[in-house]
Amino acid sequence: MFTSERLVLARKRRRMTLAHLAQVSGVSPQSITAFENHRKVPSEQTLSSLAAALNFPVPFFQAPAAPDIQRGAVSFRAPSKMSAAERDSALSAGAIAATLNIWLEEKFRLPEPNVPAYAYPETTPEQAAEQVRGHWGLGEQTAPNMVHLLEANGVRVFSIPSDCLDIDAFSTTKHGTPYVFLNTRKSAERGRFDAAHELGHLVLHSDHRIPHGRDPEAEANAFASAFLMPRAGILAQQLHNASVDRIISAKRRWGVSAMALAYRLYRMSLLSEWRYNQASKQLAQMGFRMGEPGSKVARESSQLFTKAFDVLRHGTKKMSVADIAAEMNVYPEELNSYVFGLVPTQVQGGGETSTPVRPGLRLVSSR
Repeated sequence: MFTSERLVLARKRRRMTLAHLAQVSGVSPQSITAFENHRKVPSEQTLSSLAAALNFPVPFFQAPAAPDIQRGAVSFRAPSKMSAAERDSALSAGAIAATLNIWLEEKFRLPEPNVPAYAYPETTPEQAAEQVRGHWGLGEQTAPNMVHLLEANGVRVFSIPSDCLDIDAFSTTKHGTPYVFLNTRKSAERGRFDAAHELGHLVLHSDHRIPHGRDPEAEANAFASAFLMPRAGILAQQLHNASVDRIISAKRRWGVSAMALAYRLYRMSLLSEWRYNQASKQLAQMGFRMGEPGSKVARESSQLFTKAFDVLRHGTKKMSVADIAAEMNVYPEELNSYVFGLVPTQVQGGGETSTPVRPGLRLVSSR
């Protein structure tokens, strides 16, 4: 059995044109086109050549078609600056991740989606953030580990493969299941903001309009800011006309970047425009525009994958990393790129220090 869609998926995942794949594999562009368009089936030798060139196992091309992640349903930031190859590679990565999710759902009972949707502009981003916080029982306290929080509420969170890290983050919903993809190269604080930003897209845009353009991005940013830095909690810190040192000290409580907190204070009229501009310049001079100097916040990772892989490794079948990858029809390195690097024998959990997620994430084996 040969699945044409899988060849297209693999080629786009590797950012290869027909000409490039033909050059690397030794298979003519005409033949590759015929394979992709269901007009011809490759021989075993030809398929092996294509698989080697694309760095996927042969069974990858013999599995059923992966879920199709449509471009129009994905929230890409600054899509006009993204090349078609970058976009297609990210969409293909999303399709492979969705396949992994289907495989996990066959083995475990995963949390059901619990992400409320609100229509904009009837509900502002600030109001939506407050309502989601209430719905999830957070009140005005600091948001816990954002990856854990999303997973506990039915969002499937994956890391973006290393060759796609020029993309900040993106999200989509497929068959009622929300997905978020996060860049692991950023600081922990910016990773938390990205997770909240993509949650904003899921809450404000997935059911109502295509999340593209400046306005939806601004709305998702406003949601993330309000979600991570709730108004009442910020007011309680008495940050009116806060100095740069005070901003740096206060941002640690919320697990956000100093720049994000300064902007939040400005939008809440706790900093004048002049003070905000001065604070931004000083923070930039101190290195806070490019990172978070002196930060002790750990980069957040996945609880769901950690638990699932632990069960699989120590269960009755004792599945190794190679076994899991083989069932996914990918190599272990490819699998690892979607799961925050959690599939080596010695699991690196990321050293999270966040407070426990509510509601608790439970994985119940269905076999």
